[in-house]
Amino acid sequence: DISEYSRTLDFRDGVLRRSMIWRTPGGKRVRVTTERMVSFQERHLAIMALEVELLDSDAAVVISSQLLNRQDGEGEFPDNNGPVAVQGGELDPRKGSTFDERVLIPKHQSQPEPERATLGYQVNHSGMTVAASMDHELRVDNPATADSGDVEVTTEVAEDVASVVYHINGAKGCHLRLEKFVSYHSSRHVAPKELAFRCDRTINRAKQVGYSSLVENQRGWLGEFWERSDVRIGGQPELQQAARWCIFQLIQASARAETTGVPAKGLTGAGYGGHYFWDTEIYVMPFLSYTNSNYARNALRFRYEMLPSAHERALELSHDGVLFPWRTINGHESSAYYAAGTAQYHIDADVAFALMKYFYATEDKDFLMREGVKILLGTARFWVSIGFFNSAQDRFEIHAVTGPDEYTTVVNNNLYTNVMAQYNLRMAAKVLKKMRAERPDDYADLAAQHKLNDSELDRWELAAEQMYIPFNEELGINPQDDFFLNRQIWDLDDPNGEPKRPLLLHYHPLTIYRYQILKQADVVLALFLQGERFSQEVKRADYDYYDRLTTGDSTLSAVVQSIMAAELGYADKALEFFHRGLFVDLADMHGNTSDGVHIASCGGVWTALTYGFGGLRDHDGEFTIDPRLPEGWEHLSYNVTVRDVQVRVTVRPGEVELVSVQGKDAGVVTVLGQEVRVTGEPQVVAGETVLAAG
Repeated sequence: DISEYSRTLDFRDGVLRRSMIWRTPGGKRVRVTTERMVSFQERHLAIMALEVELLDSDAAVVISSQLLNRQDGEGEFPDNNGPVAVQGGELDPRKGSTFDERVLIPKHQSQPEPERATLGYQVNHSGMTVAASMDHELRVDNPATADSGDVEVTTEVAEDVASVVYHINGAKGCHLRLEKFVSYHSSRHVAPKELAFRCDRTINRAKQVGYSSLVENQRGWLGEFWERSDVRIGGQPELQQAARWCIFQLIQASARAETTGVPAKGLTGAGYGGHYFWDTEIYVMPFLSYTNSNYARNALRFRYEMLPSAHERALELSHDGVLFPWRTINGHESSAYYAAGTAQYHIDADVAFALMKYFYATEDKDFLMREGVKILLGTARFWVSIGFFNSAQDRFEIHAVTGPDEYTTVVNNNLYTNVMAQYNLRMAAKVLKKMRAERPDDYADLAAQHKLNDSELDRWELAAEQMYIPFNEELGINPQDDFFLNRQIWDLDDPNGEPKRPLLLHYHPLTIYRYQILKQADVVLALFLQGERFSQEVKRADYDYYDRLTTGDSTLSAVVQSIMAAELGYADKALEFFHRGLFVDLADMHGNTSDGVHIASCGGVWTALTYGFGGLRDHDGEFTIDPRLPEGWEHLSYNVTVRDVQVRVTVRPGEVELVSVQGKDAGVVTVLGQEVRVTGEPQVVAGETVLAAG
């Protein structure tokens, strides 16, 4: 019987706390409090605490602390014997795979100290190694009438579970606190026994610092993070809390991704098998580039290290250049269904786009001219290789591709793909020509290494200039691809019954492919990412046409639709789609949050706040702000760090305020059509900022 219960996640220190009063079957009341924290500063450390207080009677207390390999071992709970299936139930491509064999092969077990235990493994197929260790500190405050030294400790270590069990005879009023230190290390080359030694060293350092100091240190670290990254929504406490939850998920997913990417689920669940997609580049990188640029650079370096595998993949498909994998965990393509996987060639342009967004936010020329140029060179070569110059039409076309909308596959001239490839080609030519002029020796080395000649750069520019961008004069819209408008429309508002959702779980792909129906924003995403090349009239026509066809079966869609609805003045739709993206996990709106948090949607929430309602636009280093503040919001405040200068933007009804947080000159920004130099002195620009309902 639980008489009181609370659970809180404190964004200020990253500690998850639970508290309850439990009445035992014998009627004894016990207060139980737990804490759990994964350290941002100590990359191999997590700490936990359990407090037990006997409120109204004596009791024998037994605490079992475990280190458990739940995949191969005794189950997640003591009474759940046998291996744990990672996922089960209906066939759902979004879920992680189940395993019918051991994943982790036991290689090391040890008990270096009385209350410390270590387990070490080798991963069955990859050969990677991992070790985890736990240690404890127990404090018992027993009334003077009890034997405060009456504590019995037993430790057992087996292949898949280690346990430390405490037996305490507690008197009424007894208060005990058990602190647990957990360390984990992994490697591609080091033996589990050596990793166990590393775990020992990590725990020794942590215990020397102390539990309370570790929490306090993390509070300081997160304080600096929130100073750079917070978004404030005045007068909307529920939205404020949810937005900060999303931002917290982003930093959890990216802060320690130093040699890896950001998985679609972060580290919150086994959905998608831990794989990386384009999610990072399009939905997470804007947040990282403008608030935590070191983590953005780490994500880009992860793609850079993938270039050899991407080159091999392009060769497998008879293409030049590089083709980044649509779905991967180690650089190799892991997508089993080419139509909705490998054919999404836009991944190359997405990586190039993220690279340039990072550069224009940071002006990190060294990274651009060292690693970035190789990404741009390889991706530009790829586009020229798979596309062709249609001399009869005097244009460059790209056939047999799939855009972001996975309900329409293997098409010719997908608008999003062509627009993004065009940008990719232009930036590649621009950056390499700049390198040729400013760093001739480096350019000569690059050209020799990759057999690059000047005429190739000209060819990239010509392909970009002649890139075919589909447009239907009769409807005044951009078709999603050459054949899209010829398909039958699938009416989502059919009075005879709406289709079962999500479509991918209820209809065969061949059925879905026959219709004008979208899984997620495709053309509308292009309108946002490359907005400067579309007129407002065309944007409105495109949005109106595709909005009624978009199912939103992908969690990537709502935030993009919100941004464009805000730009076009569709206040109700902007807020509706924003709420869908904001609460997709907190309200489990897609019914699969148990598989892990949708990290890209969290990134999209930040983008919807800053770019959508906040009105931020960035085009090749030029910044404009034209806000769309929803009615009822007292203000919206966000931070962007541009060229190492943090700028705070505050939107209120009728005005926009900009200030350089550290007082440095942040350059010129166009605000509500006026050019403003941003300094340490707040600059206020008056004008229409409210997105009127309707």
